[in-house]
Amino acid sequence: MNIQVKTPTKDFKRIQDVPLSQESFDAIQVFPECGGIGIFIGTVRNHHEGKAVQALKYTSYAPVSEKMIRQIEQDIQLKYGVSYVRVIHRVGALEIGEKAIIAIAYAAHRREAFAACEEAVERVKHEVPVWKEEFYVDGTSQYVAGCCIRKDYADSEQMKSHSHHHCEHDFEYSHQHTDDTECIDFTEQEWM
Repeated sequence: MNIQVKTPTKDFKRIQDVPLSQESFDAIQVFPECGGIGIFIGTVRNHHEGKAVQALKYTSYAPVSEKMIRQIEQDIQLKYGVSYVRVIHRVGALEIGEKAIIAIAYAAHRREAFAACEEAVERVKHEVPVWKEEFYVDGTSQYVAGCCIRKDYADSEQMKSHSHHHCEHDFEYSHQHTDDTECIDFTEQEWM
């Protein structure tokens, strides 16, 4: 079977600041060659590493994130021979139970659809500049390690000697930072 790679629609927003649903995707064409559809919906859970989570805040540099997600979709479409793959990620403040990410893949068989969907989610979570800050019931907050950091890099000596900082921000939940923070600014060129 010859599967033609379809270029992802550029005007379809992969980074969205409104509640996500399957209707958030661009119009899905009919793919008569597809017998399997893989869908992953990631939601905000109420705990992380033994701490009670009250809410999350995702931030992203959307122009770069959009470009990177489109490239990931194209890579996965070629790798697995799927007819359609899309990922959308939410940014902004999210409550427990809200959808944070949705991935969908259409393929001839379920195995390829599931594999494409899983890899799309993993790559977006570890490669795309989307940062997750957790706000805990005890009033503290922290950025979650591992978002947008590859495991091979996270385990490297370079990462062990690298420290992360984040800016003060406005958020509707009262909280305190668990470490000393300072603001670092990035220019668009640093992300391109």
